[in-house]
Amino acid sequence: MHRLHPLANGLRTDHPVPGLPFVDDAHIPVHDPAATEAIGRHEEGSTWGRWDKDRTADGAWLAFTTDPIRNDLAWVVRYHPEHGRSVLLVRDEDASPWHSNWWGPQLLFRTGGYWWDGTTWYRPDQVWDPASEEYDHRPVKAAITITADHLLDDNAHPGGGRLLKVANFDPDAPAPDSWNDHLALWASRRPKGAGPLSACVVKFAAPELTGDQLVGVPEMAEIGGIAASTLRAYISRRESDVPQPQATVNGRNVWARPVAEDWAEQRRRSPEAAAATLTGGDEDALTIGASSIRQRFTRTFYSILWERPDRRKRWTLRHRTETAVREVADELAFNVAAGIDEIIDPYDLAATIRHAILDEFTTGQKLDRDLAIGDPTPFYGITTPVARMLDWLIRHHPEAAQHAIGEIIGDGERRLGIPRDASAHSLRTALALDGKLEREQLHAYLDRVLPPARTG
Repeated sequence: MHRLHPLANGLRTDHPVPGLPFVDDAHIPVHDPAATEAIGRHEEGSTWGRWDKDRTADGAWLAFTTDPIRNDLAWVVRYHPEHGRSVLLVRDEDASPWHSNWWGPQLLFRTGGYWWDGTTWYRPDQVWDPASEEYDHRPVKAAITITADHLLDDNAHPGGGRLLKVANFDPDAPAPDSWNDHLALWASRRPKGAGPLSACVVKFAAPELTGDQLVGVPEMAEIGGIAASTLRAYISRRESDVPQPQATVNGRNVWARPVAEDWAEQRRRSPEAAAATLTGGDEDALTIGASSIRQRFTRTFYSILWERPDRRKRWTLRHRTETAVREVADELAFNVAAGIDEIIDPYDLAATIRHAILDEFTTGQKLDRDLAIGDPTPFYGITTPVARMLDWLIRHHPEAAQHAIGEIIGDGERRLGIPRDASAHSLRTALALDGKLEREQLHAYLDRVLPPARTG
Protein backbone atom coordinates (compact mmCIF):
# COMPACT_ATOMS: atom_id res chain seq x y z
CA MET A 1 0.00 0.00 0.00
CA HIS A 2 2.71 2.47 0.93
CA ARG A 3 4.20 2.21 -2.57
CA LEU A 4 1.08 3.80 -4.05
CA HIS A 5 1.15 7.58 -4.23
CA PRO A 6 -2.02 9.71 -4.25
CA LEU A 7 -2.04 12.70 -6.55
CA ALA A 8 -4.45 15.04 -4.79
CA ASN A 9 -6.99 15.40 -2.00
CA GLY A 10 -10.68 15.50 -2.80
CA LEU A 11 -12.36 18.65 -1.48
CA ARG A 12 -14.73 16.59 0.67
CA THR A 13 -12.06 14.53 2.37
CA ASP A 14 -11.94 14.63 6.17
CA HIS A 15 -8.23 13.76 6.33
CA PRO A 16 -6.08 15.80 3.93
CA VAL A 17 -2.74 14.34 2.91
CA PRO A 18 -0.14 17.04 3.60
CA GLY A 19 1.58 18.58 0.59
CA LEU A 20 -1.05 17.49 -1.95
CA PRO A 21 -3.28 19.95 -3.81
CA PHE A 22 -7.06 19.94 -3.43
CA VAL A 23 -9.26 19.02 -6.40
CA ASP A 24 -12.99 19.64 -6.69
CA ASP A 25 -14.82 16.32 -6.29
CA ALA A 26 -18.37 17.70 -6.60
CA HIS A 27 -19.11 15.46 -9.62
CA ILE A 28 -18.42 12.30 -7.56
CA PRO A 29 -21.12 11.06 -5.10
CA VAL A 30 -18.60 10.39 -2.32
CA HIS A 31 -21.42 9.84 0.20
CA ASP A 32 -22.91 6.93 -1.78
CA PRO A 33 -20.65 3.94 -2.50
CA ALA A 34 -23.01 2.27 -4.98
CA ALA A 35 -23.40 5.50 -6.95
CA THR A 36 -19.63 6.00 -6.93
CA GLU A 37 -19.14 2.51 -8.35
CA ALA A 38 -21.82 3.06 -10.99
CA ILE A 39 -19.98 6.03 -12.52
CA GLY A 40 -17.14 3.83 -13.67
CA ARG A 41 -19.06 0.70 -14.67
CA HIS A 42 -19.83 0.57 -18.39
CA GLU A 43 -20.27 -2.29 -20.81
CA GLU A 44 -17.40 -1.20 -23.04
CA GLY A 45 -15.00 -1.75 -20.12
CA SER A 46 -12.79 1.30 -20.64
CA THR A 47 -13.58 2.54 -17.12
CA TRP A 48 -14.17 0.75 -13.88
CA GLY A 49 -15.75 1.14 -10.46
CA ARG A 50 -16.35 -0.96 -7.37
CA TRP A 51 -17.50 -0.71 -3.78
CA ASP A 52 -17.37 -3.11 -0.82
CA LYS A 53 -18.39 -3.15 2.79
CA ASP A 54 -15.49 -2.76 5.20
CA ARG A 55 -15.56 -5.33 7.96
CA THR A 56 -13.63 -3.19 10.42
CA ALA A 57 -16.85 -1.45 11.55
CA ASP A 58 -20.59 -1.54 10.95
CA GLY A 59 -21.46 0.91 8.22
CA ALA A 60 -17.88 1.28 6.96
CA TRP A 61 -17.21 0.96 3.23
CA LEU A 62 -14.70 1.66 0.48
CA ALA A 63 -15.22 2.48 -3.18
CA PHE A 64 -13.46 3.70 -6.31
CA THR A 65 -14.36 4.91 -9.78
CA THR A 66 -12.61 6.11 -12.89
CA ASP A 67 -13.15 9.85 -13.23
CA PRO A 68 -15.81 10.46 -15.93
CA ILE A 69 -13.98 13.56 -17.23
CA ARG A 70 -10.39 12.30 -17.01
CA ASN A 71 -10.26 8.57 -17.65
CA ASP A 72 -6.57 8.53 -16.79
CA LEU A 73 -7.49 9.44 -13.20
CA ALA A 74 -9.66 7.82 -10.55
CA TRP A 75 -11.18 8.58 -7.16
CA VAL A 76 -10.78 6.28 -4.15
CA VAL A 77 -13.03 6.74 -1.13
CA ARG A 78 -13.01 5.13 2.27
CA TYR A 79 -15.70 5.84 4.85
CA HIS A 80 -15.71 4.98 8.55
CA PRO A 81 -18.74 5.87 10.69
CA GLU A 82 -16.58 7.11 13.56
CA HIS A 83 -13.53 8.52 11.79
CA GLY A 84 -15.03 10.06 8.70
CA ARG A 85 -14.12 9.91 5.04
CA SER A 86 -10.93 9.93 2.98
CA VAL A 87 -11.22 11.04 -0.65
CA LEU A 88 -8.14 10.84 -2.86
CA LEU A 89 -7.41 11.36 -6.54
CA VAL A 90 -5.06 8.71 -7.97
CA ARG A 91 -3.90 7.41 -11.32
CA ASP A 92 -6.55 5.16 -12.83
CA GLU A 93 -4.26 2.12 -12.90
CA ASP A 94 -3.66 2.54 -9.15
CA ALA A 95 -7.35 2.60 -8.18
CA SER A 96 -7.83 -1.15 -7.87
CA PRO A 97 -4.57 -1.65 -5.88
CA TRP A 98 -5.64 1.17 -3.56
CA HIS A 99 -9.00 -0.52 -3.07
CA SER A 100 -7.48 -3.95 -2.43
CA ASN A 101 -4.69 -2.86 -0.12
CA TRP A 102 -6.79 -0.28 1.74
CA TRP A 103 -8.89 -3.17 3.00
CA GLY A 104 -8.27 -3.80 6.70
CA PRO A 105 -7.54 -1.71 9.77
CA GLN A 106 -5.46 0.89 7.89
CA LEU A 107 -7.57 4.05 7.73
CA LEU A 108 -4.80 6.47 6.74
CA PHE A 109 -1.28 6.21 5.29
CA ARG A 110 1.33 8.87 5.91
CA THR A 111 5.12 9.39 5.87
CA GLY A 112 6.14 6.56 3.58
CA GLY A 113 3.73 3.87 4.71
CA TYR A 114 3.09 4.62 8.38
CA TRP A 115 -0.59 3.99 9.03
CA TRP A 116 -3.34 4.79 11.52
CA ASP A 117 -6.23 2.57 12.61
CA GLY A 118 -8.22 5.29 14.33
CA THR A 119 -6.36 4.98 17.61
CA THR A 120 -2.75 3.95 17.06
CA TRP A 121 -0.03 4.72 14.50
CA TYR A 122 1.96 1.78 13.11
CA ARG A 123 5.17 1.44 11.13
CA PRO A 124 4.98 0.24 7.51
CA ASP A 125 4.04 -3.44 7.43
CA GLN A 126 7.12 -5.43 6.44
CA VAL A 127 7.66 -8.44 8.71
CA TRP A 128 5.42 -11.31 7.63
CA ASP A 129 3.97 -13.62 10.29
CA PRO A 130 3.39 -17.00 8.59
CA ALA A 131 1.45 -18.38 11.57
CA SER A 132 -1.25 -15.70 11.41
CA GLU A 133 -0.82 -15.23 7.64
CA GLU A 134 -0.60 -11.47 7.98
CA TYR A 135 2.01 -8.79 8.61
CA ASP A 136 3.14 -8.10 12.14
CA HIS A 137 1.66 -4.71 13.01
CA ARG A 138 4.25 -2.73 14.96
CA PRO A 139 3.01 0.35 16.86
CA VAL A 140 4.95 3.61 16.89
CA LYS A 141 6.12 4.68 20.33
CA ALA A 142 5.00 8.08 21.65
CA ALA A 143 3.23 9.03 18.41
CA ILE A 144 1.31 12.32 18.39
CA THR A 145 -1.56 12.79 15.96
CA ILE A 146 -1.64 16.21 14.31
CA THR A 147 -5.07 17.39 13.20
CA ALA A 148 -6.15 20.24 10.96
CA ASP A 149 -6.90 22.62 13.82
CA HIS A 150 -3.26 22.32 14.96
CA LEU A 151 -2.04 23.64 11.59
CA LEU A 152 -4.55 26.42 10.93
CA ASP A 153 -2.97 29.34 12.74
CA ASP A 154 -2.89 33.06 11.91
CA ASN A 155 -0.37 32.42 9.14
CA ALA A 156 -2.79 30.24 7.11
CA HIS A 157 -4.87 32.30 4.67
CA PRO A 158 -7.66 30.81 2.50
CA GLY A 159 -7.05 33.49 -0.11
CA GLY A 160 -3.61 32.05 -0.78
CA GLY A 161 -5.02 28.60 -1.51
CA ARG A 162 -6.34 27.18 -4.77
CA LEU A 163 -8.99 24.62 -5.63
CA LEU A 164 -8.18 22.75 -8.84
CA LYS A 165 -10.52 21.25 -11.42
CA VAL A 166 -9.94 17.67 -12.52
CA ALA A 167 -10.19 18.62 -16.21
CA ASN A 168 -6.98 20.66 -16.11
CA PHE A 169 -5.23 18.85 -13.28
CA ASP A 170 -1.54 18.09 -13.97
CA PRO A 171 -0.41 14.93 -12.11
CA ASP A 172 3.24 15.87 -12.61
CA ALA A 173 3.02 19.42 -11.30
CA PRO A 174 5.23 20.27 -8.30
CA ALA A 175 3.75 20.32 -4.81
CA PRO A 176 1.92 23.56 -3.97
CA ASP A 177 3.74 26.27 -2.03
CA SER A 178 2.37 27.47 1.33
CA TRP A 179 0.31 24.31 1.74
CA ASN A 180 -1.30 25.61 4.93
CA ASP A 181 -3.05 28.26 2.79
CA HIS A 182 -4.56 25.46 0.71
CA LEU A 183 -5.54 23.68 3.93
CA ALA A 184 -7.25 26.87 5.13
CA LEU A 185 -9.19 27.08 1.85
CA TRP A 186 -10.28 23.45 2.28
CA ALA A 187 -11.39 24.20 5.85
CA SER A 188 -13.41 27.22 4.68
CA ARG A 189 -15.22 25.08 2.09
CA ARG A 190 -16.25 22.32 4.49
CA PRO A 191 -20.03 21.81 4.43
CA LYS A 192 -22.30 22.36 7.38
CA GLY A 193 -22.49 19.31 9.58
CA ALA A 194 -18.98 18.19 8.72
CA GLY A 195 -16.90 16.87 11.58
CA PRO A 196 -14.76 19.24 13.64
CA LEU A 197 -11.27 20.12 12.45
CA SER A 198 -9.94 18.51 15.62
CA ALA A 199 -11.08 15.15 14.18
CA CYS A 200 -9.45 15.72 10.78
CA VAL A 201 -6.12 13.89 10.87
CA VAL A 202 -3.41 15.39 8.70
CA LYS A 203 -0.17 13.80 9.89
CA PHE A 204 1.67 12.62 12.99
CA ALA A 205 4.96 13.10 14.82
CA ALA A 206 7.09 10.57 16.66
CA PRO A 207 10.58 10.35 18.19
CA GLU A 208 11.62 7.78 15.57
CA LEU A 209 11.02 10.34 12.83
CA THR A 210 13.31 13.02 14.27
CA GLY A 211 16.42 13.95 12.32
CA ASP A 212 18.85 11.91 14.41
CA GLN A 213 16.78 8.77 13.77
CA LEU A 214 16.73 9.08 9.98
CA VAL A 215 19.28 7.10 7.98
CA GLY A 216 20.45 7.44 4.40
CA VAL A 217 21.41 4.79 1.88
CA PRO A 218 24.85 3.94 3.43
CA GLU A 219 23.42 3.36 6.91
CA MET A 220 20.34 1.62 5.53
CA ALA A 221 22.58 -0.75 3.58
CA GLU A 222 24.72 -1.42 6.66
CA ILE A 223 21.63 -2.26 8.72
CA GLY A 224 20.51 -4.64 5.97
CA GLY A 225 23.92 -6.28 5.74
CA ILE A 226 24.53 -5.33 2.11
CA ALA A 227 26.69 -2.88 0.18
CA ALA A 228 25.35 0.60 -0.50
CA SER A 229 25.69 -0.03 -4.25
CA THR A 230 23.52 -3.13 -3.88
CA LEU A 231 20.84 -1.15 -2.08
CA ARG A 232 20.90 1.52 -4.79
CA ALA A 233 20.48 -1.20 -7.40
CA TYR A 234 17.54 -2.67 -5.47
CA ILE A 235 15.89 0.75 -5.33
CA SER A 236 16.41 1.51 -9.02
CA ARG A 237 15.06 -1.92 -10.03
CA ARG A 238 12.36 -1.97 -7.33
CA GLU A 239 13.66 -5.23 -5.92
CA SER A 240 13.97 -6.75 -2.46
CA ASP A 241 10.88 -4.89 -1.17
CA VAL A 242 12.89 -1.84 -0.10
CA PRO A 243 10.43 0.32 1.88
CA GLN A 244 9.42 3.76 0.71
CA PRO A 245 11.60 6.46 2.31
CA GLN A 246 10.09 8.56 5.05
CA ALA A 247 11.45 11.80 3.63
CA THR A 248 13.76 13.32 1.05
CA VAL A 249 16.46 15.63 2.41
CA ASN A 250 18.52 17.64 -0.10
CA GLY A 251 17.43 15.25 -2.83
CA ARG A 252 18.45 12.13 -0.88
CA ASN A 253 16.11 9.50 0.48
CA VAL A 254 16.10 8.87 4.22
CA TRP A 255 14.36 6.21 6.31
CA ALA A 256 13.40 5.96 9.96
CA ARG A 257 15.85 3.65 11.67
CA PRO A 258 13.07 1.30 12.96
CA VAL A 259 11.75 0.99 9.40
CA ALA A 260 15.24 0.06 8.20
CA GLU A 261 15.56 -2.47 11.01
CA ASP A 262 12.20 -4.04 10.15
CA TRP A 263 13.32 -4.34 6.54
CA ALA A 264 16.55 -6.02 7.65
CA GLU A 265 14.59 -8.38 9.91
CA GLN A 266 12.33 -9.43 7.05
CA ARG A 267 15.39 -10.06 4.89
CA ARG A 268 16.76 -12.34 7.61
CA ARG A 269 13.44 -14.16 7.74
CA SER A 270 13.13 -14.66 3.98
CA PRO A 271 13.13 -18.24 2.60
CA GLU A 272 16.43 -17.55 0.83
CA ALA A 273 18.09 -16.35 4.05
CA ALA A 274 16.76 -19.32 6.00
CA ALA A 275 18.00 -21.75 3.34
CA ALA A 276 21.42 -20.09 3.32
CA THR A 277 21.94 -21.20 6.95
CA LEU A 278 21.76 -24.83 5.80
CA THR A 279 24.13 -24.91 2.85
CA GLY A 280 26.47 -27.85 2.72
CA GLY A 281 29.58 -25.81 2.09
CA ASP A 282 30.22 -27.11 -1.45
CA GLU A 283 30.94 -24.88 -4.41
CA ASP A 284 27.38 -25.17 -5.75
CA ALA A 285 25.81 -24.04 -2.44
CA LEU A 286 23.68 -27.14 -2.08
CA THR A 287 21.73 -27.64 1.11
CA ILE A 288 23.15 -29.92 3.79
CA GLY A 289 20.86 -32.76 2.73
CA ALA A 290 21.51 -32.36 -0.98
CA SER A 291 25.25 -32.09 -0.38
CA SER A 292 25.18 -35.34 1.60
CA ILE A 293 23.34 -37.10 -1.22
CA ARG A 294 25.83 -35.72 -3.73
CA GLN A 295 28.78 -37.01 -1.71
CA ARG A 296 27.20 -40.44 -1.33
CA PHE A 297 26.55 -40.89 -5.05
CA THR A 298 29.93 -39.40 -5.94
CA ARG A 299 31.56 -42.25 -3.98
CA THR A 300 29.25 -44.81 -5.57
CA PHE A 301 29.75 -43.57 -9.12
CA TYR A 302 33.51 -43.27 -8.67
CA SER A 303 33.63 -46.89 -7.53
CA ILE A 304 31.54 -48.03 -10.49
CA LEU A 305 33.43 -46.02 -13.09
CA TRP A 306 37.03 -46.31 -11.90
CA GLU A 307 37.69 -48.81 -9.15
CA ARG A 308 36.29 -51.78 -11.07
CA PRO A 309 38.71 -52.85 -13.82
CA ASP A 310 35.94 -54.18 -16.05
CA ARG A 311 34.35 -50.73 -16.02
CA ARG A 312 37.56 -48.72 -16.19
CA LYS A 313 38.39 -50.13 -19.59
CA ARG A 314 35.24 -48.45 -20.92
CA TRP A 315 37.20 -45.19 -20.83
CA THR A 316 39.43 -46.33 -23.68
CA LEU A 317 38.31 -45.20 -27.10
CA ARG A 318 37.67 -48.63 -28.60
CA HIS A 319 35.31 -49.57 -25.76
CA ARG A 320 33.49 -46.22 -25.80
CA THR A 321 30.45 -47.37 -27.80
CA GLU A 322 26.81 -46.32 -27.48
CA THR A 323 25.87 -49.71 -26.04
CA ALA A 324 28.66 -49.57 -23.46
CA VAL A 325 27.78 -46.03 -22.39
CA ARG A 326 24.09 -46.96 -22.11
CA GLU A 327 24.99 -49.93 -19.88
CA VAL A 328 27.01 -47.67 -17.58
CA ALA A 329 24.22 -45.07 -17.50
CA ASP A 330 21.70 -47.77 -16.64
CA GLU A 331 23.85 -49.05 -13.77
CA LEU A 332 24.29 -45.53 -12.39
CA ALA A 333 20.54 -44.92 -12.61
CA PHE A 334 19.89 -48.24 -10.85
CA ASN A 335 22.09 -47.15 -7.97
CA VAL A 336 20.13 -43.91 -7.64
CA ALA A 337 16.79 -45.73 -7.68
CA ALA A 338 18.00 -48.32 -5.19
CA GLY A 339 19.35 -45.58 -2.92
CA ILE A 340 16.05 -43.73 -2.41
CA ASP A 341 15.74 -45.22 1.08
CA GLU A 342 18.88 -43.35 2.07
CA ILE A 343 17.45 -40.08 0.76
CA ILE A 344 14.24 -40.35 2.77
CA ASP A 345 13.23 -43.10 5.16
CA PRO A 346 9.99 -44.59 3.79
CA TYR A 347 8.60 -45.46 7.22
CA ASP A 348 9.24 -41.96 8.53
CA LEU A 349 7.35 -40.63 5.53
CA ALA A 350 4.59 -43.19 6.06
CA ALA A 351 4.08 -42.03 9.65
CA THR A 352 3.94 -38.41 8.51
CA ILE A 353 1.35 -39.18 5.84
CA ARG A 354 -0.72 -41.18 8.34
CA HIS A 355 -0.95 -38.21 10.71
CA ALA A 356 -1.74 -35.86 7.83
CA ILE A 357 -4.64 -37.99 6.55
CA LEU A 358 -6.06 -38.49 10.04
CA ASP A 359 -6.00 -34.71 10.41
CA GLU A 360 -7.90 -34.45 7.13
CA PHE A 361 -10.50 -36.90 8.49
CA THR A 362 -10.82 -34.87 11.71
CA THR A 363 -11.35 -31.68 9.70
CA GLY A 364 -13.98 -33.46 7.60
CA GLN A 365 -15.81 -34.63 10.72
CA LYS A 366 -15.89 -31.10 12.11
CA LEU A 367 -17.26 -29.79 8.81
CA ASP A 368 -20.00 -32.45 8.88
CA ARG A 369 -20.94 -31.45 12.41
CA ASP A 370 -21.01 -27.75 11.52
CA LEU A 371 -23.23 -28.47 8.51
CA ALA A 372 -25.36 -31.00 10.44
CA ILE A 373 -24.63 -33.74 7.91
CA GLY A 374 -25.67 -37.13 9.26
CA ASP A 375 -24.54 -39.42 6.44
CA PRO A 376 -24.21 -42.98 7.83
CA THR A 377 -21.40 -43.64 5.32
CA PRO A 378 -19.42 -40.39 5.28
CA PHE A 379 -16.79 -39.36 2.78
CA TYR A 380 -13.86 -37.12 3.64
CA GLY A 381 -11.87 -35.22 1.05
CA ILE A 382 -8.08 -35.35 1.20
CA THR A 383 -6.15 -32.31 -0.02
CA THR A 384 -4.13 -32.71 -3.19
CA PRO A 385 -0.63 -32.38 -1.64
CA VAL A 386 -1.38 -35.10 0.94
CA ALA A 387 -2.91 -37.38 -1.68
CA ARG A 388 0.12 -36.91 -3.92
CA MET A 389 2.50 -37.84 -1.12
CA LEU A 390 0.55 -41.05 -0.42
CA ASP A 391 0.63 -41.81 -4.14
CA TRP A 392 4.40 -41.21 -4.18
CA LEU A 393 4.87 -43.58 -1.24
CA ILE A 394 2.77 -46.27 -2.94
CA ARG A 395 4.77 -46.00 -6.18
CA HIS A 396 8.18 -45.96 -4.50
CA HIS A 397 7.64 -47.98 -1.30
CA PRO A 398 4.48 -50.09 -1.64
CA GLU A 399 5.29 -52.08 1.51
CA ALA A 400 5.60 -48.97 3.70
CA ALA A 401 2.45 -47.56 2.07
CA GLN A 402 0.52 -50.75 2.88
CA HIS A 403 1.53 -50.42 6.51
CA ALA A 404 0.48 -46.75 6.58
CA ILE A 405 -2.92 -47.41 4.95
CA GLY A 406 -3.71 -50.13 7.46
CA GLU A 407 -2.88 -47.81 10.36
CA ILE A 408 -4.88 -44.94 8.85
CA ILE A 409 -8.02 -47.05 8.59
CA GLY A 410 -7.47 -48.63 12.00
CA ASP A 411 -6.88 -45.31 13.78
CA GLY A 412 -9.83 -43.77 11.96
CA GLU A 413 -12.04 -46.57 13.20
CA ARG A 414 -10.78 -46.71 16.80
CA ARG A 415 -10.04 -43.05 17.53
CA LEU A 416 -12.48 -41.20 15.30
CA GLY A 417 -15.32 -43.69 14.91
CA ILE A 418 -15.07 -43.65 11.11
CA PRO A 419 -16.31 -46.84 9.41
CA ARG A 420 -13.53 -48.53 7.52
CA ASP A 421 -15.55 -48.48 4.32
CA ALA A 422 -15.75 -44.68 4.55
CA SER A 423 -11.97 -44.38 5.05
CA ALA A 424 -11.30 -46.78 2.18
CA HIS A 425 -13.63 -44.87 -0.13
CA SER A 426 -11.96 -41.57 0.80
CA LEU A 427 -8.49 -42.98 0.09
CA ARG A 428 -9.52 -44.56 -3.21
CA THR A 429 -11.10 -41.35 -4.42
CA ALA A 430 -8.14 -39.16 -3.46
CA LEU A 431 -5.63 -41.47 -5.16
CA ALA A 432 -7.78 -41.77 -8.29
CA LEU A 433 -8.09 -37.99 -8.57
CA ASP A 434 -4.56 -36.90 -7.69
CA GLY A 435 -2.33 -39.97 -8.05
CA LYS A 436 -0.20 -41.08 -11.00
CA LEU A 437 -0.98 -44.80 -10.94
CA GLU A 438 -2.97 -46.27 -13.79
CA ARG A 439 -6.51 -47.15 -12.80
CA GLU A 440 -5.96 -50.90 -13.08
CA GLN A 441 -2.72 -50.72 -11.08
CA LEU A 442 -4.33 -48.63 -8.35
CA HIS A 443 -7.30 -50.94 -7.93
CA ALA A 444 -5.14 -54.06 -8.04
CA TYR A 445 -2.92 -52.65 -5.30
CA LEU A 446 -5.72 -51.36 -3.06
CA ASP A 447 -7.71 -54.58 -3.41
CA ARG A 448 -4.79 -56.36 -1.75
CA VAL A 449 -3.94 -53.63 0.76
CA LEU A 450 -7.22 -52.37 2.15
CA PRO A 451 -8.41 -54.37 5.15
CA PRO A 452 -11.52 -56.55 4.75
CA ALA A 453 -14.90 -55.01 5.48
CA ARG A 454 -16.32 -56.01 8.84
CA THR A 455 -19.22 -58.46 8.80
CA GLY A 456 -21.82 -58.89 11.47
